[in-house]
Amino acid sequence: MQSSVLSRFSHPLAWSPPGHILTHHLSTPPNHPSLTFRRRLQPVSAVASPPTPRLRRQMTHSMPPEKIEVFKSLESWASQWVLPLLKPVDQCWQPQDFLPDPTLPFDAFTDEVRTLRERTAGLPDEYFVVLVGDMITEDALPTYQTMINTLDGVRDETGASLCPWAVWTRSWTAEEKRHGDLLRTFLYLSGRVDMLMVEKTVQYLIGSGMDPGTENNPYLGFVYTSFQERATFISHGNTARLAKESGDPVLARICGTIASDEKRHENAYARIVEKLLEVDPSGAMIAISDMMRKKITMPAHLMYDGRDPKLFEHFSAVAQRLGVYTADDYADILEFLIGRWRLEKLEELNAEGRRAQDFVCGLAPRIRKLQERADERARKMEPHGASFSWIFNKEVALL
Repeated sequence: MQSSVLSRFSHPLAWSPPGHILTHHLSTPPNHPSLTFRRRLQPVSAVASPPTPRLRRQMTHSMPPEKIEVFKSLESWASQWVLPLLKPVDQCWQPQDFLPDPTLPFDAFTDEVRTLRERTAGLPDEYFVVLVGDMITEDALPTYQTMINTLDGVRDETGASLCPWAVWTRSWTAEEKRHGDLLRTFLYLSGRVDMLMVEKTVQYLIGSGMDPGTENNPYLGFVYTSFQERATFISHGNTARLAKESGDPVLARICGTIASDEKRHENAYARIVEKLLEVDPSGAMIAISDMMRKKITMPAHLMYDGRDPKLFEHFSAVAQRLGVYTADDYADILEFLIGRWRLEKLEELNAEGRRAQDFVCGLAPRIRKLQERADERARKMEPHGASFSWIFNKEVALL
């Protein structure tokens, strides 16, 4: 999918910008105490190594210290309007609700596993590529909790802080963890994927971490998570649709249930940004513009299985071809958030805020035009595919 802007604008969280290769930290320039620069080094290795991420110049703690008070002043609001979007544990679904019951007698349990395998037998290989990719993205949850806990003013300072921002992050993590647990167990029981290679990919991904460009800045962080959660809602919703069309209603219900969690979490993060636009319209508007200029980067864009240095690119191409997550979805999400946050009608902006408003509100048509050009180029390309270790090195079409 090299010709598609998907590789720049998409998948739940998808774009890795050009720039310096991440291999070695330089000392921090004295006139920029918050910046870390990277430089190119030639890899010295006789074996396959993870793809070298191309990252923007890294900036840390970009939010003015006085704005931490904004988030302290919103703690009671967060308790009233954000925490209620969590569900009590005894009202939450659990992975076991959807899986064969291990307490059954052996024959009954194996019958349930056999039925699961019979249902999944009709699903095409490329479906399992996107399902594994989504599962790996969910399973790298330690990285995402770590990222949120880097945000100034809202981090969990003790590991068990009673601050509502910290309570939200821990509880959000607990709710999200069920997604990877359920998909991982389902895939294991299906027998359709090479779990050893899937597990290696998860380990590589968590070890690689992520830098979505949020700069320890909760303004940027909550814009990022608002976009992210809607993207995962769309992706899981589409895997649910495809499972239903292929004759597996249980897997469809699994993916749809995960999608509903993502939708609820999206509502929480979008609600936070709405509040920031109310109390600090220019600051919030500039943050939205900043993240959209960087482009929303998928947490799993550094995925690697020990073999394919272009694994994320190939996975994204399959997701685009199947309609699980596309560049059009990226533009749709942007338009949805512009509407939800009423950005076109936002007033009381300073000059920089108005420039940010103009950029963001005019961006979606530009993305669509780029995609149209990419689609036209793609139509002239020869069909090609890639093999995936996750499905025992079978080849699936990318284009």
